[in-house]
Amino acid sequence: MVDRTEPGPTAASVQRALRRAASGRALDVEEATALLAARGPELDELLRIAGEIRDAGLRDAGRPGVVTYSKKVFVPLTRLCRDRCHYCTFATVPHRLPAAFLEQEEVLAIARQGAALGCKEALFTLGDRPEQRWPAARRWLDERGYDSTLDYLRACAVAVLEETGLLPHLNPGVLSWSELQRLKPVAPSMGMMLETTATRLWSEPGGPHFGSPDKEPAVRLRVLDDAGRVGVPFTTGILIGIGETPAERVDAIFAIRRAHREYGHLQEVIVQNFRAKPDTAMRGMPDAELHDLAVTVAVARVLLGPKARIQAPPNLIEGEYDLLLRAGIDDWGGVSPLTPDHVNPERPWPHLDELARHTEKSGFMLRERLTVYPEYVLAGDPWLDPRLLPHVSALADPETGLAVESARPVGRPWQEPDETYGGRTDLHTTIDTTGRSADRRGDFDSVYGDWAEVAGKVSAPAAAAGDAEVRAGLRLAADDPAALLAPEHEAKALALFGADGPALDELCRLADDVRRDTVGDDVTYVVNRNINFSNVCYVGCRFCAFAQRERDADAYRLSVEQVADRAEEAWAAGASEVCLQGGIDPKFPVTGYADLVRAIKVRVPGMHVHAFSPMEIVTAAAKAGVPVREWLTGLREAGLDTIPGTAAEILDDDVRWVLTKGKLPAAAWVDVVSTAHELGIRSSSTMMYGHVDHPGQWLGHFRVLAGVQDRTGGFTEFVALPFVHTNAPIYLAGIARPGPTWRENRVVHAMARLLLHGRIDNIQCSWVKLGDAGTVAMLQGGCNDLGGTLMEETISRMAGSGNGSARTEEQLRAIAAAAGRPARKRTTSYGHRTG
Repeated sequence: MVDRTEPGPTAASVQRALRRAASGRALDVEEATALLAARGPELDELLRIAGEIRDAGLRDAGRPGVVTYSKKVFVPLTRLCRDRCHYCTFATVPHRLPAAFLEQEEVLAIARQGAALGCKEALFTLGDRPEQRWPAARRWLDERGYDSTLDYLRACAVAVLEETGLLPHLNPGVLSWSELQRLKPVAPSMGMMLETTATRLWSEPGGPHFGSPDKEPAVRLRVLDDAGRVGVPFTTGILIGIGETPAERVDAIFAIRRAHREYGHLQEVIVQNFRAKPDTAMRGMPDAELHDLAVTVAVARVLLGPKARIQAPPNLIEGEYDLLLRAGIDDWGGVSPLTPDHVNPERPWPHLDELARHTEKSGFMLRERLTVYPEYVLAGDPWLDPRLLPHVSALADPETGLAVESARPVGRPWQEPDETYGGRTDLHTTIDTTGRSADRRGDFDSVYGDWAEVAGKVSAPAAAAGDAEVRAGLRLAADDPAALLAPEHEAKALALFGADGPALDELCRLADDVRRDTVGDDVTYVVNRNINFSNVCYVGCRFCAFAQRERDADAYRLSVEQVADRAEEAWAAGASEVCLQGGIDPKFPVTGYADLVRAIKVRVPGMHVHAFSPMEIVTAAAKAGVPVREWLTGLREAGLDTIPGTAAEILDDDVRWVLTKGKLPAAAWVDVVSTAHELGIRSSSTMMYGHVDHPGQWLGHFRVLAGVQDRTGGFTEFVALPFVHTNAPIYLAGIARPGPTWRENRVVHAMARLLLHGRIDNIQCSWVKLGDAGTVAMLQGGCNDLGGTLMEETISRMAGSGNGSARTEEQLRAIAAAAGRPARKRTTSYGHRTG
């Protein structure tokens, strides 16, 4: 590799950085990098500063002077890996192993021995996706009926919970958002070392991570973010001395800080020193020097602050316990009385008595914790799946969240909690009378992440186009409207999104002409009822004012019988459809979705069930541990007819992660609706606009929808959803706009008609969000559908919409008449309906 040696910082720059750190000022990358050069008296001063920051954090946490550890067993589920890290002796090749994986009984034998010795954590460590490199791994999994290593890992974690009561901590490497969703219900915590953000160490021949697809820093940073979006208490850290420069080392710490500030999920940061091992490509590289480790720990403490939990593995520090405690650590990590450190087998863990003695010698008290840190134990929701709570609660001190050291793990069923219903179940009616209890949730300041970090991710729109580009766009819209989606016409499409005045009037006229030619003059509507069966949700979408915590005054859950009752009432009132959607309620049973559908079909066999957003589907499938296709097939067999294409917001992850925090990525949304279409389950499509988005993202969204429709043909309509800002958290935080302008409403509906021409015939406008007068205008600018009577509507009303929760058929017909058009009742799939 190229020599990346950097000139060292000057003594003056180190002193200046120390003064700033001592005064509590924020350090930039250059200042933090200068601190890495501290030695002698300067290092002593840095350690003092870091130690004081750590001590303040422990006092605030209610455990002054306490340094923690976890009593664990190490479960090397498989030592096969698709990566080729040049320093690793854990990963090996099939012929050196008795089998590709440990059998489940072998896993349980380790766990049972650990439980007998008082261990409370089962640390699962394994290589990344070995079946993608090694046929022996693929064959082993196939012979036992597992689709992947992660499927087998999930099964083993459940077995450990049920048979031994140990708490699994999973280290399977790189995981996607969906995979994190699948594993969260079986493990109180997970982890993956970031190691470094230096891409060159991965991309350049001779680098320690060259040839290892899972070690690309961008990929690993995405995992950190996805773990936060899913709400997983997560362990990460850096590996020092593998060829990174001081500035690159600091950059990795800043990256960890950014992720935690946004999501609050990084329960622990490990600073680990490289130790060269024989039989590896890096066997001749010098070990990371211990004072270098100490100074890095201290810089990490200064940058990450008092609330961070920072660990240094005690078996890699050559007995320098006091040095690392002075540097600011407050945790020694997992220590096992039974199993070796399979990653560093030449470095045995210290005995617990020895660790306690050294810790006390430095003025601290050693206390046992669980694999999940106390803060997350005490918080409970949304960090711990309800099926894990009995296992965690049995081992945790309810006052401190630390381990009860005398507690012994006992196997317990891994199952759904008892169903609980009730709360403000009349919210669907009282939202229009007494309204909501408060304008925001009680955890507003914490559940959505660091608002400053969120605001920094909002992207700016491109400069407005000139009149010539707008005129060119109008000519193309008149000749071949769908061509506006083509990349070569992007400038024209973006220009039209900025149309105003006479140009906007002409755009709406063109859209209405296309509407007339495509679907005629009829304004269609469906007689339906919305049933939001629960508003308990901990995803933390920043635009959502509907979601409540279980203990909030406006929270509620409906029983299956109550939902069926409302469906029967709707049928008696002339409805042909019920639309079911709810919050991502951690206590809603996995079987509940199909139970709702079956109950409605038993009570009202002819009712069309239009139910469950892609977010509900993907999270329910993950909780059940089955693929989305299998989950949807089960719902179809229960009687599900179609699904709403909600949870789309903007299908651009750059804006989604600002807007939604934890909702499914755009690719997962596409996968769910595409799979539904392939199974014969059609869906609507939607776009929520007017918040932190811009026209470039709108255009991209329409392209995604067009691509899905070209492949599946499964969309029945497109629904434009103006953002309702009044009670939306992201607006209350001062980040989002106050909804779209009148001009934007007109242009989005008109462009939807033009861009989707030939693909999606029905363009719907939302009377709930636009009001009657606004709806009339959209009907005169390309729209042909009013949606439904709804009968109840809670989501938009909780957000502050002032347009009511229901419309009668007569009121919808009056809206159509005001637009100068006839009205016609339809089915969900746009068939004619009489009566």
